[in-house]
Amino acid sequence: MDDKAHILVVDDDTRLRGLLRKYLADNGYLVAVAEDAVEARAKLAALAFDLIVLDVMMPGEDGISLTRDVRRTCGVPILLLTAMGETQDRIAGLEAGADDYLTKPFEPRELLLRIASILRRAPKPGPEPAVRPLALGLFVWDPARAELRQGDEPVHLTTAERELMTILADAAGQVVERDDLAARTGNAANARAVDVQVTRLRKKLEDDPRMPRYLQTVRGQGYMLRPD
Repeated sequence: MDDKAHILVVDDDTRLRGLLRKYLADNGYLVAVAEDAVEARAKLAALAFDLIVLDVMMPGEDGISLTRDVRRTCGVPILLLTAMGETQDRIAGLEAGADDYLTKPFEPRELLLRIASILRRAPKPGPEPAVRPLALGLFVWDPARAELRQGDEPVHLTTAERELMTILADAAGQVVERDDLAARTGNAANARAVDVQVTRLRKKLEDDPRMPRYLQTVRGQGYMLRPD
């Protein structure tokens, strides 16, 4: 690849951490590693990353807690590695702000496919389209930058949240079917992930997420963004 994506691998397993570093580097990525949340934060403060591959079960602060904290200041995509197969555990990771998850043990090829899918969905720099920003109460969605702002301050969105906003904003005032959203965001096999991202977006966008004014549910169909 011409511009190598920079990936941070965070895992307390020394052997797996080394294997992932070598495997991802052999497949064209720039790779940095960290053994715990403390080292991960230091790397994130010093370097820019395109994606974080993060183990959930680590001594000290776990991966879900670190995901939640990173999301307060950063929108870098996060892929969780988890040995927990229960649905509620996967949902907890998505609710914390992760973009995807992969259950251990996994095939290395599947990890590459998941990473490529996340990076492909991440916004790319390009010419700004001639599209007007959308007013959403105290917020403005700028489609040219794929950015949500409150006044002059950008609101931190995950890659998945930004992608969802882009799709809904492009069809502002129209219903986008839930299954269509799931397919277009890479969640065709897990439409529940779309519901989680909508819930997270409402917490950032709505005065009362339980009674949404802008990001509305159309019962039995899907979701609709209603700008001012």
